Amino acid sequence: MTVESERRLADALLGADLPAEVALHLRQAGLAYAEDAVAERHLSDAAALAPDHAAVLIARYRFYFYKGRLRDALEIARICLWKAARENGLRQDWRQVRRGDGNFSTYDARLARFYLFTLKAYAYLKMRLGDVEEGREAVLKLLELDPSDKIGAKVLLNVLEAVADSDDY
Repeated sequence: MTVESERRLADALLGADLPAEVALHLRQAGLAYAEDAVAERHLSDAAALAPDHAAVLIARYRFYFYKGRLRDALEIARICLWKAARENGLRQDWRQVRRGDGNFSTYDARLARFYLFTLKAYAYLKMRLGDVEEGREAVLKLLELDPSDKIGAKVLLNVLEAVADSDDY
């Protein structure tokens, strides 16, 4: 991947190259946040127009997450994880990704950071939805990829350990 193509992909995470009609739907979804059906219709319209755009995926993820629709948020997190792996040139199975496979050592590498934050969201959702073991595996993978813990995966590990400790009593 060239530096220019990496920059374009990273810029897309911040909404660059978002068609005006898609941006309007995302804005309208935000304005209608309290009206679930209206907001979701705008998000669906945005997804129909730009299904693979990171800004659309992130907006949908946030909507579902903050509405407490964790299973829907997990499905979007899976799509984001697939997209982040593809755009970083990583294996699709996060369990097979190794520290040297990407530029995980610097916080400035936006594409790698997108991958790490997506995996963190995935881990959190798996834990919240009761799949604690897979959530733990994902957290440990995060710490393998990012041993300096720039994205705060240890917080999730601490929660897992606290829950395990409370089960002992």
